[in-house]
Amino acid sequence: MTEGTTSAAAEGGDTLTRLEQEGEIAADYLEGLLDIADLDGDIDMDVEADRAAVSIISDSSSRELQKLVGRDGEVLEALQELTRLAVHRETGDRSRLMLDIAGFRAKKREELAALGAKAAADVKASGEPMKLAPMTPFERKVVHDAVAAAGLRSESEGEEPQRFVVVLPA
Repeated sequence: MTEGTTSAAAEGGDTLTRLEQEGEIAADYLEGLLDIADLDGDIDMDVEADRAAVSIISDSSSRELQKLVGRDGEVLEALQELTRLAVHRETGDRSRLMLDIAGFRAKKREELAALGAKAAADVKASGEPMKLAPMTPFERKVVHDAVAAAGLRSESEGEEPQRFVVVLPA
């Protein structure tokens, strides 16, 4: 190995270790939250796409965990931000951690990927740009990825919270 390859491999290992540490801090924070709320749930940690991913899952009825998701994922978004703040407090670094509760985000990702693919197909057929409804940053990212996978370009326009994706013809 060359010197550059060795340092790149070490940097990759450092990144993985840092992301695993973020996941551990987040898991501890969320376990405390579940205890306070008297909710049952297991914490699952992973590293996906260069970010820590933490999920709260339950063997029992996911109805209890739905309280932590809220309407359209509003409570989930707030908990994600609080968890990121807890990680930041411990590490001093900004976290891009993703939180999923009761599979809400995974299901949403599938729906948005299908929306992005359909929008790309419609734009290919019409040759006209297509504006989609306003979305959160997470939702826009999933749609951008789906549009890119279909071979088209997309961009975000507008100001939060009314920021939306525009799918552009080739």
